[in-house]
Amino acid sequence: MKPARKTIEPEDYILSVLSPEDRLDAALKIAREAFKGTKLTMKDIDNAVKSVRRKTYEGKR
Repeated sequence: MKPARKTIEPEDYILSVLSPEDRLDAALKIAREAFKGTKLTMKDIDNAVKSVRRKTYEGKR
């Protein structure tokens, strides 16, 4: 028999209460931290972030 309740991962809950824009910001911050030790420069990462944001917010203006 299955358990009567479902276990929820904290990360899933936290992301679900954020707005889509806040989720994107959180994802980009995580990506920025994840790529800190790579040969990519911060300028490369910032340019990629700007590109993603531009594409995401393009239709909302």
